[in-house]
Amino acid sequence: MHIAIFSDVICPWCLIGKRRLERALGEAGLAGAVAIEWLPFELNPDMPPEGMARSEYRARKFGPERAAALDAQMRQTGLDEGIRFAFDRMQRTPNTRRAHMLIAHAQERGKGDAVVEALFAAYFEEAADIGDEAVLVAIAERAGLDPEQARAALHDDELRAGVVAGERRAGELGISGVPFFIIDNAWAVSGAQPAAAWLEVLAKAGDRPAAAE
Repeated sequence: MHIAIFSDVICPWCLIGKRRLERALGEAGLAGAVAIEWLPFELNPDMPPEGMARSEYRARKFGPERAAALDAQMRQTGLDEGIRFAFDRMQRTPNTRRAHMLIAHAQERGKGDAVVEALFAAYFEEAADIGDEAVLVAIAERAGLDPEQARAALHDDELRAGVVAGERRAGELGISGVPFFIIDNAWAVSGAQPAAAWLEVLAKAGDRPAAAE
């Protein structure tokens, strides 16, 4: 089985969706038996390359009071999934283009899921600025990649073009929010669905031949 996942590494629901899918795969006896492909989706494609102060970004988007309420709600949802969101320590909302380039580089080397997991952990639980090149290189090394090759990947025009093409594909498919999952090119699941819902989808998908590419 193959599951393609459109996501952004600053999207808390994407991390929650990842945890719920992982739990369902474990309960279904499919852990390690499913090929996961991570596809790019930038929540803020117009974000300045250096990112911006998170407090300013959240205030502009939601207003200060609603932003605080949403963080509190998400913090509780995260705890239910074993995630400790460090919203109170986050200083910046980054541009995620280079994070997606790093993911693409990692997937070519069989380390895509490890890098995605490390990016989520760095941003949401360690409050790191994952738009910073040094942070991204350290994440790559932590996931088992050569740090200098990872640094070069962050400046690779071909990888950048591939990320842009992937995001264009999301638009062509009508995907306007993430996480968004495509199973065997035949089944689509939108949002961070509970593990119980995933178990039903996985059972149905397992009974159907994969669609032709």
